[in-house]
Amino acid sequence: MSMLTQSLDRPFDGTDRPVRISEACKAQLRRIALRALAVLTMGSVLTALIALRTAIYVWHLHA
Repeated sequence: MSMLTQSLDRPFDGTDRPVRISEACKAQLRRIALRALAVLTMGSVLTALIALRTAIYVWHLHA
């Protein structure tokens, strides 16, 4: 039974071992974040272009 509760004996304070991320992993995370930002930006630009085109169409329709 002590095998099941062995990890619960110690309080978890996060000071056992600091998390170290390698430079390669940091670079990969940075690339992923930049690609995600680029995709979101392109989605916003596409939405703005559609809205602009719709506004021009409505403006011409009422003129």
